[in-house]
Amino acid sequence: MANEFNKEERIAFEQLLEGFNDALVLSKNVSIYKTDSQSMERSGDIIWRPQPYIAQSFDGTDQTANFQDMTQLSVPATLGYNKSVPFILTATELRDALQEDRLGAAAKQRLASDINIAVMNVASNQGTLVVPVAAAATGFANVALVEAIMNEQGVPAWDRYLALCTTDYNGMAANLADRETFSGDVRDAYRNAYVGRIASFETYKLDYANTCANAAGSATFTTAAGGANIYVPEATSVSATGEKANVDNRFQQVTLSATTNIVAGDSFTIATVYAVHHITKQSTGNLKSFRVISVDSGTAITMSPPFISAQGGTDAELQYQNCTVGTPSATSALVFLNDEAKPINPFWQKDAIELLPGRYAVPENAGAAVMRGSTDQGIELVMQKQYDINTMKTKYRLDTLFGVVMKQPEMAGILLFNQ
Repeated sequence: MANEFNKEERIAFEQLLEGFNDALVLSKNVSIYKTDSQSMERSGDIIWRPQPYIAQSFDGTDQTANFQDMTQLSVPATLGYNKSVPFILTATELRDALQEDRLGAAAKQRLASDINIAVMNVASNQGTLVVPVAAAATGFANVALVEAIMNEQGVPAWDRYLALCTTDYNGMAANLADRETFSGDVRDAYRNAYVGRIASFETYKLDYANTCANAAGSATFTTAAGGANIYVPEATSVSATGEKANVDNRFQQVTLSATTNIVAGDSFTIATVYAVHHITKQSTGNLKSFRVISVDSGTAITMSPPFISAQGGTDAELQYQNCTVGTPSATSALVFLNDEAKPINPFWQKDAIELLPGRYAVPENAGAAVMRGSTDQGIELVMQKQYDINTMKTKYRLDTLFGVVMKQPEMAGILLFNQ
């Protein structure tokens, strides 16, 4: 067969795939949904994934008045990442087998990094639980704050992860290295700058991290009871022509006095708007944090999560209530939490973020040799080779197709130091 891979190349590809699997550090700690290739092609590579239900309970044996509709919310997930590493080897370069191995290893590392970065970007940009710390990273007390905000809002207590930039991670390791109570942990912290599991979180060190902006905006918006900013969740909406469509309830567009100097990624609180435990609906006594997803005009932003205070009393509002409102003034100010431009340390519960492996239907009899393999998570890596007799050059390419979606922004967030 033309351009067929030889046995040595196949063995090299298997080793490359194994290394690719090992390099998927962050993406191993999110949930996986394996898509059907045909269905995704017919739906424009978009599939709606369900968010977790939240149920209510009532006292007593007679529940006649308590039967209610259960609103199932969902979010759109897209196979939106098409990553490829192409390269060429000449007939003279191919005399050195190590040349091919090195390029393959570099391609593997790059594609694995692309997937990890996609997970990190989604966690950093869309997580809405914000923990600002005034000082530099010191250790357990910092992670305990992250645990507290998750616990008080009812986020599941298992499969929690925290990814820290190198400076902040090493600051925590230094704190651990100074201790004398845990000999094994102290030794690892001192020799390898290793932190490991702390305050119910598995921690990871990032060699790259996003940076938050230094918030420079100043704005107010209406939060009065019954005002336009009150959000009512709905599973579907019906257009004027009668067409029914799913609704993405993670975001809400609101009107501000001005959006000057406000940027996507900013985080803020609002006076007297308090977070609630998502199951009991009891106020935590702490202000609810919100994120700016996009700046839409001179007076409008899209924020997350939506402002669900249950003031309307509908079944969906009572089911998905995420905040409670005191007695705000007609216009309440946004109090920004990201005061300084510093690295973002994302944290999340595993079910908050979902990775969707995709698949290319590459023909295997079209003049190019094709090898494919899947990681433990189902992420497919495709390797292709084609020789050009005119130039005596061989083209190689490694490709992967995947999607990442934040299913529940209120089960993920960011830890910011030196704010």
